[in-house]
Amino acid sequence: MNRIKKFLRIFGPGVVTGAADDDPSGIATYSQTGAQFGYGQLWTAIFMLPLLASVQEACARIGAVSGKGIAGVIKEHYSPKILYVAVMLVLIANTINIGADIGAMAAAANLILPINFVILTLLFTTIVLVLEIFVSYRVYAKFLKWLALSLIAYPITVFMIDEPWLKILKATFIPYFEFNFQFLFIITGVLGTTISPYLFFWQASQVVEEEREKYSNKLGSKPRVGWQLIRRIRIDNFIGMLFSEICTWSIIVVAATVLHTNGITDIKTSADAARALEPFVQTFPHAGYLAKVIFAIGIIGLGLLAVPVLAGSSAYALSEAVNWKDGLNLKFKNAHGFYGVITISTLIGLMINFVGIDPIKALVYAAVLNGVVAVPLIFLIALIAKNKKIMGKYKSRMLSNILIWITFGGMLISAVAMFFTYLKT
Repeated sequence: MNRIKKFLRIFGPGVVTGAADDDPSGIATYSQTGAQFGYGQLWTAIFMLPLLASVQEACARIGAVSGKGIAGVIKEHYSPKILYVAVMLVLIANTINIGADIGAMAAAANLILPINFVILTLLFTTIVLVLEIFVSYRVYAKFLKWLALSLIAYPITVFMIDEPWLKILKATFIPYFEFNFQFLFIITGVLGTTISPYLFFWQASQVVEEEREKYSNKLGSKPRVGWQLIRRIRIDNFIGMLFSEICTWSIIVVAATVLHTNGITDIKTSADAARALEPFVQTFPHAGYLAKVIFAIGIIGLGLLAVPVLAGSSAYALSEAVNWKDGLNLKFKNAHGFYGVITISTLIGLMINFVGIDPIKALVYAAVLNGVVAVPLIFLIALIAKNKKIMGKYKSRMLSNILIWITFGGMLISAVAMFFTYLKT
């Protein structure tokens, strides 16, 4: 029992980050690729695992070694222009993503509750802000970890369906490409919703904050760095990213088998996406309604997890850039700027839902935007992580360097190819 408790204590920012990675935008994008292209983009899940894990491990390591978030490190070692471009990219992408996720939560809740969409968006926005601003971080972090369980419905559903396993295994390990805008648009979204800019800033800052919480009485505000901490960070990070990619793979498989095979190739509403979970509840009466309930719980749970991560990562980035006090461990009265960014970005995200954009389409567009914005930020992370002056003996080694640069190259090629095919259409 003690060993189990010790192992569970390893779970931290990496597990929360991995769960937040499969946010409503991720669920919508993975469902769309499964519905539209069947198993055609299934290979992305397994190929993204080492890339996602390497980038997020580098971000966590940067936070642990420097005692600062990504923005703080950029500010100290690079020009102000680079700092403010990086922060603005994150703020724009995060705010749009917040709006899409709030809209998705409201649309999902609307499947089971006959409540006006506007009222639901206001309700979820209020819940998120109250939790993030007024609940202590220690309690809130535990809450975030448990919300990750809402994704389990998809892996279970995979094994409840009569699957073409040989076809699935082939699609998992052998890449398939189509050089057209529709294919490249969705694959850029898949990459962007998995390897997302907000996760870079969030995980680095959360490692700093978690270590401050443990050792503040002994060592001030800077984390206690050592190989034991680095090892714990790597285990936490890998478990979180592995969980994320298992869920990604499962969502694509379920959508391909249940939706694509039955002629549903374009997910237009939350109800369309919810149909992918009908086999999960097919032994029960009113399976369609139960599928909607399970889908709604998943979207709402992951939305409540992801929106604070999005708003929090924006707050960490801007606060470090302009020297405001930052941290979820601080009370509101001691960090007005930090919590102000959280509040304003969440409220602007809320208002995006009133400009007439369909919630499901907004989720996919947000994922694609993340895929474009991530490219220059990964470039910066690669430079920081291998810089001996910044990282000392904890700088990236050859394998980490290679994987991060492959991630940068792959996402750059995907984004450029998407724009190229768009201009040709």
